[in-house]
Amino acid sequence: MTPPPSAPASGSSGLSTRYRLRHSTAYDYGEDVPISHHLLHLTARPHPRQRIRRSLLTIDPAPAVRTERVDYFGNTVTYVAVQEPHRTFSVIAESEVEVFDPPVLAPDDSPAWEHVRDSLRGLTGPDDGAEITQYCFDSALVAASPELLDYVRGSFTPGRPAVAAAINLMNRINHEFAFDPTATTVATPLAAVMRNRRGVCQDFAHIAVGCVRAIGLPARYVSGYLRTLPPPGQPRLVGADVSHAWASVWCGATAGWLDICPTNACIANRDFITIAWGRDYDDVSPARGVLLGGAGHGLTVSVDVEPLED
Repeated sequence: MTPPPSAPASGSSGLSTRYRLRHSTAYDYGEDVPISHHLLHLTARPHPRQRIRRSLLTIDPAPAVRTERVDYFGNTVTYVAVQEPHRTFSVIAESEVEVFDPPVLAPDDSPAWEHVRDSLRGLTGPDDGAEITQYCFDSALVAASPELLDYVRGSFTPGRPAVAAAINLMNRINHEFAFDPTATTVATPLAAVMRNRRGVCQDFAHIAVGCVRAIGLPARYVSGYLRTLPPPGQPRLVGADVSHAWASVWCGATAGWLDICPTNACIANRDFITIAWGRDYDDVSPARGVLLGGAGHGLTVSVDVEPLED
């Protein structure tokens, strides 16, 4: 499917990078699966800093049922049902997107975070009030806790501008939590990540989201890809890229949503390609499904982010 081009918002810097994306997911089952159902978040979403030029999902075996819709959070979701015996199932998501740099924000370019929090009471209507304030509340994987509240108070100090506080929180998570792919799984509770101070980008995004919500501000979980650069003089390896996750913090009507990446201690720029956002990973997992039989499975995932031009 190729959607109509979407235009960047006037608030973007104007600098952009075009990418060709390829995300391959393949399941290998231990025995025949008579029927399977899958829900996919693999189609890049347009937003004020991202234009979608082309998008295509190739699914094998060809599903008997395939539907596409926009979910509650504005993400494209594809549902498929395979109704013939199969030992493998694969999805290849290909797209071309153009990503724009965000407007430059100084750390003090926002009101105090308390003012932003209190101003939420004045938001009304589905296009601002509900769309923003829905991200204040607990979700399936991110629930309020005394530990999160205690941690966030080190960044959201009295009177501090919301942007400066969010950047400080991002940097603290980056410095105080160790990146360790062996430390967690998708089922690891947030309390364990807080206690052990180890995890991956998904965990760090959840920590940031939970901390911000703990002091009454909206924060959402963002899934996508990060452009990775090879070492000087080395070729870019096809398939070496991975999925990525970061957090987005509401910093008031003027500053808007600020995308922070605790994993890399940076503001999301045109190196970050957005696929979907929601309350946490549970809302936007790339692929989930229900199947009959199978006797276990193997999973292979390959991601390639190819910049076309700057």
